[in-house]
Amino acid sequence: MGGRSRAAAQLLSGKGFKEVYNLKGGIKAWQGERAVGPEDMGMALLKGDETVEEIIVLAGSMEVGLKEFYTILGEGSQDEELRELLLKLAEVEERHKERLLDLYLGEHLETGRGAVEGRMTSGVMEGGFTTEAFIERYREALENTSGCLSVAMMVEAQALDLYMRYSRKAGDDKGRQLFHQIAEDEKGHLKALGMLMEKRA
Repeated sequence: MGGRSRAAAQLLSGKGFKEVYNLKGGIKAWQGERAVGPEDMGMALLKGDETVEEIIVLAGSMEVGLKEFYTILGEGSQDEELRELLLKLAEVEERHKERLLDLYLGEHLETGRGAVEGRMTSGVMEGGFTTEAFIERYREALENTSGCLSVAMMVEAQALDLYMRYSRKAGDDKGRQLFHQIAEDEKGHLKALGMLMEKRA
């Protein structure tokens, strides 16, 4: 726990391990939760031969789905602080979608932004969940601020894992690099949520 686990994580990173995690608060912070759902959850969304545009549309659709999720919960919340947080998270997902469009259009200026954005659909969230199923499963946890932030971090962590898996399944180097880039963005999203959680603790 504490400094020792941080030192161990740094040592492993220094030795070239790519996925190293250090549980904040040490083993005492672990609450015994176990991962649920199939290991390949969300993988059916990818064939492996997608174009760059198709990758952007897939990732953007997940951002749209998560924005819809936060918006539905935010607008239905009677708790003003929680409502504000959920709607703020919805805005963040909109910015994530815009970032994806910027990534794509930086190299494909001849493609109209509206044409690519128009192909993005809601209903599938980051991590491969459907919006309805996710709301049903986690509604109780999302009834307070700390629970809401925990669920948001869980979804972003699931998305990070999914994009890393996608990168291994991608059919060409360009696709792999794009999935890696999106995964790096997810790490930034997780960090921002962690900072928000610490601020509200």
